[in-house]
Amino acid sequence: MPVPEVDKKMLGELEAMGFPRPRATRALHYSGNASLAAAIDWIVDHENDADIDEMPLLTVDISIGSPEPFYFTEAMKIKAQELRDRARKKKEEEEKKLEREREKERIQSGKQLIEAKRSLEENERKRNIEFRKAEKEEEKRARERIRWKLKQDKLERRVNLGLPPEQHVAEEHTPAVRIEQNPFPVRSVAKSERMRECLRSLRRNHKDDDARVRQAFQTLLIYVGNVARNPNEEKFRKIRLSNPLFLDRVGSLIGGIEFLELCGFETTEGGEFLYLPHNKVDMATLNSAASELKSALTNPFFGLL
Repeated sequence: MPVPEVDKKMLGELEAMGFPRPRATRALHYSGNASLAAAIDWIVDHENDADIDEMPLLTVDISIGSPEPFYFTEAMKIKAQELRDRARKKKEEEEKKLEREREKERIQSGKQLIEAKRSLEENERKRNIEFRKAEKEEEKRARERIRWKLKQDKLERRVNLGLPPEQHVAEEHTPAVRIEQNPFPVRSVAKSERMRECLRSLRRNHKDDDARVRQAFQTLLIYVGNVARNPNEEKFRKIRLSNPLFLDRVGSLIGGIEFLELCGFETTEGGEFLYLPHNKVDMATLNSAASELKSALTNPFFGLL
């Protein structure tokens, strides 16, 4: 639909007064191109119309022309200025309102970020406490083994020198000797203890290849960490047993697959995969596994005694 024809002279004068072309065209059209004053009056009466700044699309056959020269009156100038001021004030109020809404959104987003950060820091703090506790327990057990071994060495030296053994030493450590001679010591049924013993067994069975054992511990920690951080991602809960990288780093080592099974992984699908079902993901078990692996990586005496 064509734009209606209006008096171009009055249209230019309205634009010079600061009115947008669509508004000026609409005012002249609906005021019948009668006069500049009539157009301004129409704008005053319709300034709150939703479509006031939309170009009218009507076919109107009018006679264009201004038989007499038109002059701006002071009242018309004042009225036009008032309209411009009102339009500017309305626009400023809308911009302020929009800015307030944006500020509210920024504040809300900031609160959510702070809460998420606090939650992450709290979880990290708890994990560190558990890790330090487990590390201290392992160091304590390592020191006890070293003390026992030193006393055993002292006892052997006395026997080799033909000296009578110290009765209280032998009596004090008789149970410990029996425990050390047992290649499969009786442990607590707690899962963390079983994990720790599994890692010790892996270390003992491959004690001549420290680099490979360390690589196995690091790879297991990656598997456990991926599941803990992304429990809903199936790709982190599914391991192909025939994967060359997995076989080289974990699968071919005694105790590697057993450790993953303690974390909840199961052999499924015709024995092709190790799979951890989503409903069996236990964050406490995964965190405990991660703590045991970190202790094994940082404790130089781990699994040696």
